[in-house]
Amino acid sequence: MTPSRPYLIRGLYEWIADNDLTPHLLVNAEGEGVVAPLEFADVGQLVLNVAPAAVRGLDLGNELIAFSARFGGQPRQVSVPVAEVMAIYARENGRGMLFTPEDGEHDPPPDGSDGDSSSDSSPGGRGQPGLRVIK
Repeated sequence: MTPSRPYLIRGLYEWIADNDLTPHLLVNAEGEGVVAPLEFADVGQLVLNVAPAAVRGLDLGNELIAFSARFGGQPRQVSVPVAEVMAIYARENGRGMLFTPEDGEHDPPPDGSDGDSSSDSSPGGRGQPGLRVIK
């Protein structure tokens, strides 16, 4: 399955904006692939106002969040890998969601295995269940 984080970000963004609140992203400023005004970061974290009035061309993609905004009066392009988003919340009341590092990883297969295709197929083993035709 694909990671749930980008879907949660989009849903919470819409919910926050629909309630006339200001959506903010908390980003790992030291994360790989982060292109943002790092001079505004504090202890490795960067808060980005992503309200419709504050950004242009907002793209909340599955892999990357991209937009342009003004920082200190200067227009800047920002792109943040979804895996580097630590939280999305409303500035006014703090409601939103904090993500754990594991939330950015791919979800495990539904059978509970770790993705390894090898299984114990010996008699009495706990391998993949299977069906067989009996005549």
